[in-house]
Amino acid sequence: MAALEGNGRPALVTGASAGIGRELALVFAEHGFDVVLVARRKERLEALAQEVQGRFGVKAHVLAADLADPAAPRQIFDEMARQHIMIDALINNAGYTVPGFFRDTHWEEQKALIQVMVTAVAELCHLFGPGMAARRYGRIVNVASLAGHLPGAAGGTLYAASKAFVIKLSESLALENTDTNVHVTALCPGFTYSEFHDVAGNRAAMNKLPKFIWMTGDVVARQAYDAVMEGRPVIINGGINNIIALLARLLPQRLVHALMAKNQRNAKAKPRAA
Repeated sequence: MAALEGNGRPALVTGASAGIGRELALVFAEHGFDVVLVARRKERLEALAQEVQGRFGVKAHVLAADLADPAAPRQIFDEMARQHIMIDALINNAGYTVPGFFRDTHWEEQKALIQVMVTAVAELCHLFGPGMAARRYGRIVNVASLAGHLPGAAGGTLYAASKAFVIKLSESLALENTDTNVHVTALCPGFTYSEFHDVAGNRAAMNKLPKFIWMTGDVVARQAYDAVMEGRPVIINGGINNIIALLARLLPQRLVHALMAKNQRNAKAKPRAA
């Protein structure tokens, strides 16, 4: 039997308690990586840790942390150092959206989103990346979105902007590491079955969309794993989503913006309490 790629290497996954993050943790564990599971909900992480260890026989560590806290990335890094865990794979998945018009939201909500989806992503890459380069092995998956390839829509104002940042960051880091065996990939899923839209408060609107445009989290995660192992800087999941991203680049921008203006799902959404 061929050796698994992970071979006991530690993979740290943020936002691992649900959705795509959970599926990414499972896929990396399936390929032989030990996993460090990071999220706010410790009880969910502990349940996932037990599942991972039982199914795949790898080690699973649980670390409850809130990346909205500016101190969290350094605390995570320091805890890994304290436990002598050298992270060889980093999966930056934690994320959410703040629905409603930007003018109607509180700045503290938007500030926290930037911390989780922009600053923490960059800082974790900056903290763990040098060690990967020095050891000449690393895999970084930064979860972006198809939204990062499209013009912003009304509502959820910073979501697409943050995802566009993640894509550009990942592309640059991939180029900087061409000679270090550190692969960096921006994962850009479209509509994916998860609790993301329940938390965002737009599930009713999402349910009206045709089923053929939806993907499952396990398929998205497996495609992400293959992409980062192959050293692909960006992966857009699914043929439909690739066509949408291509049209957004090729069609006249006035037309694209007019089409985006019809999207009011996030503007009208009512978020569920966390």
